[in-house]
Amino acid sequence: MSEIGVIAIGRNEGERLRRCLASVLGRGHAVVYVDSNSSDGSAEAAQALGAQVVSLELSIPFSAARARNDGFEHLMRLAPDTRYVLFVDGDCEVVDGWIERACDELSRRPDAAAVCGRRRERFPEQSIYNRVADVEWNTPIGEVNSCGGDAMLRAEAFRSVGGYDPSVVAGEEPELCQRLREKGWKVLRIDAEMTLHDSAILHFGQWWRRAVRGGYGAADVSRRFGRGRDGLFARQVRSARGWGVGWPAALVIGTIAGMALFGATIGTIVGLLIALAMPLQMARTAMKVRARTDNATTALAYGFLTMLGKWANLVGQFRCWRDRSAGRNTRLIEYKLPAPALKPVSR
Repeated sequence: MSEIGVIAIGRNEGERLRRCLASVLGRGHAVVYVDSNSSDGSAEAAQALGAQVVSLELSIPFSAARARNDGFEHLMRLAPDTRYVLFVDGDCEVVDGWIERACDELSRRPDAAAVCGRRRERFPEQSIYNRVADVEWNTPIGEVNSCGGDAMLRAEAFRSVGGYDPSVVAGEEPELCQRLREKGWKVLRIDAEMTLHDSAILHFGQWWRRAVRGGYGAADVSRRFGRGRDGLFARQVRSARGWGVGWPAALVIGTIAGMALFGATIGTIVGLLIALAMPLQMARTAMKVRARTDNATTALAYGFLTMLGKWANLVGQFRCWRDRSAGRNTRLIEYKLPAPALKPVSR
């Protein structure tokens, strides 16, 4: 266990952070918490619980990638013999047994740089957005292109590619994994419970901002780190533009052209046929994830929100283009509500 270290990152996670740290402290390995200027006493609570605390310098833009890198550097100074590093977001609780399972997998697979498991939503019953997020986390098992923010990485592999790119505010994990795979490393997802995540998305506005964030990150990573037409997030960027701009344009142009050439009746029929493409795609998306959900309602909601999110993604792409054109750094887009207040730590 002395060969394993844990890096948790967070910003105003409140009681979510306490659950996170309680799930990894007291197990014989170093635990580092990296705080991004929390105002809820997170840093002080983490220190009182027994974690090593790193507070990010305020003059440099925050990002999860930067926080993880700083945590890794601190961990290596604290425990230079660390071979495996568990990265975990501060809104997640590590499932009992996951650390040992992930460590065993990396020990068994010397070609693997990273291993992740099943992340689940803690409160899927609280909102349809939480239930849809739970579906998002349920990805295929086996060798994969990338992991998420919760994963155990081989310190040697992480160091060999220079860690995360701190300038990436969303989508930093696929970008890191791309560099790892280009060096010959493997990324694995195994059939094991990993973390309980608290998305805390209870309102449409939160979900919308999260989708905007996704579009922003996809555009940024695709532009800077893509490898051609099939590179990182290229498909997602094209899809948002196709459905967000192309589909409405086709609807208007098709209807007008049909009316001009064949009359009002034919033009209306053409318009209706083009309009049907959106609900059909929603249904198709729902059918693809049905096996990963508990019920058809969640699958239908997933299909509906996925397609509605194309416009939010498009807004994010525009904001990314605007920031780049103005010479501004990529920006962090937050969507969570404040966490429950931290309770005093018993000593």
